[in-house]
Amino acid sequence: MTTVPHVLATDAALALIAKLRAKHGPLMFHQSGGCCDGSSPMCYPDGELLVGDADVRVGEIGGCPFYMSAAQYEYWRHTQLIIDVVPGRGGMFSLEGPEGLRFLTRSRLFGDEKRGGPAAGGPHPEQGRMPGKQQGEQPQSP
Repeated sequence: MTTVPHVLATDAALALIAKLRAKHGPLMFHQSGGCCDGSSPMCYPDGELLVGDADVRVGEIGGCPFYMSAAQYEYWRHTQLIIDVVPGRGGMFSLEGPEGLRFLTRSRLFGDEKRGGPAAGGPHPEQGRMPGKQQGEQPQSP
């Protein structure tokens, strides 16, 4: 059974990630759960945001790890996250803000034939930050 990635990025998002990586070096993403920055994907220099046992690595986009809180993942586990870019200001701590663009999470429910995650026998995303680089599927545009 082929498991569909839990997170992928559009071509526009991949282009912005490449631009930010050229400026800032290795990056990481964390799906914000709300409050000050809404529920946007936040982009940081890799390692700037500490992740731990309360976070889940759900995949990788543009060569960058993508995390969310474990509690939030329980609500989103049957959903594929599609990271896109739109004009506007992003979260105040996210690196894309000065570019006049912001990352945006779109989503779709997995179909029965493509459902990923532990309920369907697929791999469970990693808890916390794992040492070493994990190899994931290359993100594809929807």
